[in-house]
Amino acid sequence: MSTNINILGIESSCDDTSASIIQNGFLLSNVVASQSVHESYGGVVPELASRAHQQNIIPVVHEALKRAGIQKEELTAVAFTRGPGLLGSLMVGTSFAKGFAQALNIPIIDVNHLQAHVMAHFIKEKDVENVQPEFPFLCLLVSGGNSQIIKVEAYNKMTVIGQTIDDAVGEAFDKCAKVMGLPYPGGPVVDKLAKLGNPKAFTFNKPHIEGYDYSFSGLKTSFLYTLRDEIKKDPDFVEKHKEDLCASLQATVIDILMTKLKRVANDLNIKQVAVAGGVSANSGLRQAFYDYAEKYGWKVFIPKFSYTTDNAAMVAITGYYKYQDKDFCELSAPPFARISANISGD
Repeated sequence: MSTNINILGIESSCDDTSASIIQNGFLLSNVVASQSVHESYGGVVPELASRAHQQNIIPVVHEALKRAGIQKEELTAVAFTRGPGLLGSLMVGTSFAKGFAQALNIPIIDVNHLQAHVMAHFIKEKDVENVQPEFPFLCLLVSGGNSQIIKVEAYNKMTVIGQTIDDAVGEAFDKCAKVMGLPYPGGPVVDKLAKLGNPKAFTFNKPHIEGYDYSFSGLKTSFLYTLRDEIKKDPDFVEKHKEDLCASLQATVIDILMTKLKRVANDLNIKQVAVAGGVSANSGLRQAFYDYAEKYGWKVFIPKFSYTTDNAAMVAITGYYKYQDKDFCELSAPPFARISANISGD
C-alpha cells in the first residue's frame, strides 16, 4: 500500500473542466479544457457549459492521471468543487466525483470554490522555490463573479472583510469592453490595450462606499455616459481612443481595489497580502501589488498565471489539507450556487 497521499481535484464551477493530481502537497498534473462555444454569445451560457463538461470530464481526468504517472487505484481521495458556481456545471463535477470515488471506495472531499482560489498560494511544485503566505494574511479575491477582501487565519478559517455590493470587477471589465465592441471575455483585451494607452486620458466616477465594501456599477455607468456623450460628437470616438479608454478604465479599477485593500491592511496591521482569482492575471493589478509592497513594506503573493483562472490544482490542494483533518463529505451533499459570508464552509 502506497504511503503517498494522492488527491484528484475536479473543478467544474463555470465553463472550464479541470482535473489535477496533487501528491503530498506537490503538483503532479493540472489539465484544463476550456470552452470556446461561449465567445459568440458574449458570455457563458449555462446550458451549453454543463453539456461541454459532460463531454470533457472523463478525458480530462484520464489525461490528469496519465500526466501524473499514477493509476486511479493509487488515488487516496477525490476533491471536487461543490460551489458556488453554475448549478448545472457543478452537478456534472459533483456527480462524477461521487461515482468515481464510490467505484474506488475512497472518500470524497467537498471544496468551496472561493476558498480554493485563496489556497492556490499553497500549491507546491517540485524543483522550484515554494514561498507561501504566513497566517494571518489578506487576500484580494477578484474574478468575474467575485470581488472580496478576505482575512485568512488558517486554511479553514477565512473571513470576508469587504466585498462588492453590486458588480464584480471582472464583470465590470467585461461589460465596459462589450460597449466598446471588444470581444468576450473583455478583461484580457482591456489589459492588452491598456498597455498602449494613457491612464490619465479620461476620468471616471469612483464610488464612495462606507467601510471595506466595493461598488463597480457607478464606474460602469460613468464609463457608459462618457462613451455616449463623446460618440454624439464623433461617431468614431471609441475606435480613435480605445487604448486610452482601456488604460483609464483599468487605472480607475485598480485604484478602487487598492485603496480599500490598503485601508484594511492598515486597520488590521497585516503586511502579508495576496491576490487571487481571474482578474489577478491583470498586468496593471500585479504591478500595483509590487508598487504597494515597495511603498508600504508589504510582503506580496501573486499566483502563477495558470493558477489565476479556474483550475483543479487549487481544488486538489484544498482537498489535501482537508484530507489531513479527515474532513470528508457525505455522498448526499448537493452542490450549491451561492454562498454565505463565511467562505470556509457552505
